[in-house]
Parts: sequence; C-alpha cells; structure tokens
Amino acid sequence: MRIFTVLGVLFYAAVIILGGIILVAFSLNLLQPQYINNIFDYIQSSPNSRIFTGLSGVILILVSFSFARIILGRLQREKTIAFDTASGEVTIALSAVEDLIRRLTGVIPEIKELRPDVIANKKGIMVDLRVVLKKEANIPELTSRLQDITKSKIQEVLGVEEQITVRIHIAKIIALDEKERNKKNIAKEEPTVPFRGYDRA
Repeated sequence: MRIFTVLGVLFYAAVIILGGIILVAFSLNLLQPQYINNIFDYIQSSPNSRIFTGLSGVILILVSFSFARIILGRLQREKTIAFDTASGEVTIALSAVEDLIRRLTGVIPEIKELRPDVIANKKGIMVDLRVVLKKEANIPELTSRLQDITKSKIQEVLGVEEQITVRIHIAKIIALDEKERNKKNIAKEEPTVPFRGYDRA
C-alpha cells in the first residue's frame, strides 16, 4: 500500500510540474499558440488519434481518482486506532481518546486545563498533553502521576497492548484569583466556636 501512496504523490507532482513548465514556456514566448493548434489539428485529423486521446483522458481520470482515494484513506486511517476482535475490526477515533483524556482534569485537582493531542502510528500511541497548572501544584509529582493515570486509562478503556508514550508540556502556571484567595484566607482565619449548637438550660 505504501508504494501506491508514493506513486500517487509522484503522479500529482508530475502533473503540477508539467503545468508549471507550460505556463513558464508561455510567459517566455517559448511555446507559441500555433504549436498548440498544430497538436489539436493532428489529434483531430484521424479517428485513431481521437480514440487514443480519449482513452488517455479516461485512464488519467481513473488513475487520479484511485490515487486520491488511497491517499485520503491513508490519512483517515491515521486518525483512528484499529484493532481486531473475534467478531471483526474495531476502529476508534483519536478525537474520542482525546475526550477521554480531557476528562482527567476533574480527577486531578491541581490541573486547571488539559489539552491532549493523540497520534497513532506503527510505534504505538503518542499522547502530547498541554497542561495549565495551579500555582500550588508540585510539578514533578503531578506530571508523573498524570502520565501514569493517562496510560492506565487508555489501556483500561481501549484494551490495547501498543506502547503508550505520554509527553507533557506545562504551558502555564496560574495563581489563584482574588475570590479563591479570599475564601482560603477566611477559612483559615474563621475561629471555631466550641459547643456550637447547644442551648443553655
């Protein structure tokens, strides 16, 4: 299948290069319109040349369509994770895996925002996490815990045995906003009243 993809890319490159050469030749007056007219006259001069030209056009359209389907199909497969079961093949969209990882934001309170990017290839599953942390987070401990949770969650839900690599990029570390800071200060300073709720006899 790889050879067809390479041939498809070369085919489209050759067509585009040929079109560019023709345009450059026209701009430099190297290709006169009368040459084009002579070619068309020669093609239309006999039934055999017209049949040959028509068949060439049909083959060109079919080949172009086939290569486009192969390339687009390959790109579509790269956006999914596929595995076989006893009943047939199962494919899972990488966007579904990203949604699954995004829900870990509620599991780890130190994370303010989590943006996953999942890539599947022959080497396994590559997960890039862009994380926004709260100020009080312990980065080494938190990132190690996040990597372990992400790996175990993917393996638990998908049941895949491929290698899972989790890379984390700390994009931002934010401080608590004024409201949250005031709530924490009030909670610390509020005195506890003993025997609250007891009425005097």
